[in-house]
Amino acid sequence: MSAVTFEVSAEVRQDLGKGASRRLRHSNKVPAVVYGGGEPAVSLTLDHNQLFHALSHEAFYSRILTLTVSGKAEKVVLKALQRHPAKPRLCHADFQRVRADQKLHMHVPLHFLGQDVAPGLAEEGVFSHTISDVEVVCLPADLPEFIAVDVSHFVLDQVLHLSELVLPKGVELVAFAHGVEGHDLLVVSLHVPHIVEEPVEEVVAAEGEEVAAAEGEESADTASDAKKE
Repeated sequence: MSAVTFEVSAEVRQDLGKGASRRLRHSNKVPAVVYGGGEPAVSLTLDHNQLFHALSHEAFYSRILTLTVSGKAEKVVLKALQRHPAKPRLCHADFQRVRADQKLHMHVPLHFLGQDVAPGLAEEGVFSHTISDVEVVCLPADLPEFIAVDVSHFVLDQVLHLSELVLPKGVELVAFAHGVEGHDLLVVSLHVPHIVEEPVEEVVAAEGEEVAAAEGEESADTASDAKKE
């Protein structure tokens, strides 16, 4: 199966400022910017629905995209995205131009393989994921869509750290830029979940206190009625 390619059409935006951006959003447009590659930054306008649909594909976030601006196509990656905090709306997008000789810093998702056949599952183990993506540095030609993590061999209480990931050729982890020590984070583990028992004694004590309080109130009411008589 051939890899999915993504093409995004945009127009140069001349009307800048918060008011202009607000008007764009009301007309179903998304303000954006493209920068890098040794060229000046350019403010853009994108169709909201087209971008929203493209973002439903996981690969869109880690794939080199084709951005067409006024008929001119260039290679870019999505670097930042702002969403409305309460509505399914996109507010702004940042794209970075790609040059074949310049390395990229990108977040790439982890795909865990074999989670349904791991031997540890037979002993009531469950998988716990600490990290779902990693930041990598590589040339554009080496950028992976995802990094596969094979956990099909996991036994109970087995763990895997960043340093144990099998990376594609030419790909490095940003976390290890200053050495592995202190940065070798846990990625995934297989273990029996801990069952937290409720403090039964405390509940019983609390119920006893409620009963005593109720009896005290009843005694006080009885004494009060006796005085009235």
